[in-house]
Amino acid sequence: MIRLFIAALGAAVLAGSLANLSMADDSINIRIQQVTQQMPPPVLVRGETPVVTSLATRMTELSVPAVSIAVIHNGRIEWARGFGVTQWDGPSVTERTVFQAASISKPVFALAVLRLADSGKVDLQANVNDYLTSWKVPDSAFTSQAPVTLRALLSHTAGTTVHGFRGYEPTATLPTLTQILDGVSPANSSPVRVDTVPGTRYRYSGGGYVIAQAALQDLTGVPTARYLLKVVLQPLGMKNSTFEQPLPASRAAEIAMPYRADGSQVAGGARIYPEQAAAGLWTTPSDLARYALGVNAALQGEKDAIISAPMARTMLTPVLNGRGLGPQVGGTTPRMYFAHDGGNDGYRCLMVVYEDGEGAVVMTNSDNGGVIAQEVMRSVASAYGWPDFAPSLRTLVDVNPERLERLIGAYQFDDGSIYVVRRYAGRLTGHELGQTPVDLFPSSDHEVFARDADLVVDFEGVNDTITAMQLGIGETERRAVRVTEARSQRVFAWLDSTENRFRTQSAAPESEAAIRSLLVGITAGKPDYRNMSPALADSISQQLPGLQQWLTWLGELKSLKFERVDANGRDEYRGEFAQGPLRIFIRLNENGRVEHAEFAPG
Repeated sequence: MIRLFIAALGAAVLAGSLANLSMADDSINIRIQQVTQQMPPPVLVRGETPVVTSLATRMTELSVPAVSIAVIHNGRIEWARGFGVTQWDGPSVTERTVFQAASISKPVFALAVLRLADSGKVDLQANVNDYLTSWKVPDSAFTSQAPVTLRALLSHTAGTTVHGFRGYEPTATLPTLTQILDGVSPANSSPVRVDTVPGTRYRYSGGGYVIAQAALQDLTGVPTARYLLKVVLQPLGMKNSTFEQPLPASRAAEIAMPYRADGSQVAGGARIYPEQAAAGLWTTPSDLARYALGVNAALQGEKDAIISAPMARTMLTPVLNGRGLGPQVGGTTPRMYFAHDGGNDGYRCLMVVYEDGEGAVVMTNSDNGGVIAQEVMRSVASAYGWPDFAPSLRTLVDVNPERLERLIGAYQFDDGSIYVVRRYAGRLTGHELGQTPVDLFPSSDHEVFARDADLVVDFEGVNDTITAMQLGIGETERRAVRVTEARSQRVFAWLDSTENRFRTQSAAPESEAAIRSLLVGITAGKPDYRNMSPALADSISQQLPGLQQWLTWLGELKSLKFERVDANGRDEYRGEFAQGPLRIFIRLNENGRVEHAEFAPG
């Protein structure tokens, strides 16, 4: 059956490509072929011929049924194409097939708030409680120091909790905005609260956008989807887009159905997201390109633009961590860009647009689609000569193996996570614990790079003794300090043990007890944070009310059965509760602390 799916997918991609190519002019045809048929690797090595691949091949390898692309060139949509099928054995994807935009909903929603600010109806710096009537941001020691503002909410600097949302099955009872914000049934997320001083820290928060959605709705008295249609989607010509949740049944034939990473369809179909500002937009790459072109038109001060030029510049001015009011902002003058990605259940998408009128949008209908979206964006960047996102160019040099041996060790980041460099099967490898190792190649005796990812590790030292490293992944850099030799050896022993457990498919001796303790602690509202890594403790504390509510609803744990060890060293268990099954993933670090924990419906 899988082979039949693959054959159908490859034929649909090829047929769709050939049919559309004959209709485009030669220069565009060449670029479309380059983007879809000559996709480059993430890293090019000087003196080596790169191994390219095709979109059809990658869709087959990753079991992604549908990909849709729109490319902006010279300030207009140069081409838009759909590839693959909307569902296995279903119709072909076209440029009008709609996908869930997931978090790309946020920068589109932000335009509605900025239009209100442009007209003087809201003050982006005012306390958002001045505009909320149906609900209020609770007063706290944090909000007493600084108010929560629309500017902070749109830039993820308001100190609000709840990173993202899981969505609801089509048959589920949907919560109101107030229920979502307070984390009460039937909401399946934690309460949205302020737990740091607003304006002092960047932390991505879908919950903050739900507050902004409530403020917009209270202020205008109009339902979110209807208001956004009138003030954003229609003015920008986004004719195939809507914030309606659920999508009207009359449009069911227009959508690409959502799929899991293994190629199976998401049970029950597309999830419903009443958190419309954060994740509720249904759209196409062409319509998102129209959004981006509308922002650029505003930047240029064009007549009848969606917002004024000063407001557009405010939108694209970073507040913290490169985040503007909605989009992420990057690049260097004069080639600045704004971008956003998105991931809902069974959908992944990516948008990158330069202020000078170049860009692309990629949408997919698979949990694996994020990989393809990045690869397509890299291919577009290469074909169109962008200064960013194209493959990195590295130089491979011969280095005395003894010089590389001194790099081997364990290095700790500020958040407590560990990066390991070691010899494995005769190769130098590196990875953060819990992630897949990558082979490392020397560009000098103190710098190494990966071929399969845009990753560089630069080592620092004193008198030839390595003391720290700088990890660069794309534009992100993190510094880690070398741990003691004794701890390095414990980490290496833990890795050896984990690899052996993966080969023999045997659980870590302490994992079942750790799961039971974690379940008891969360259900009681008193998890043992001392027995968790700092990152996990922070995550659990943010989600605690929602997790506690969920586990309480599941009821008594009847049985807990080990299922398998995955390639990243996580033990998977199946818990049978009074109300149904739950898949539980757990990984302990070299000190026996819980480093990773994840719960998924059975």
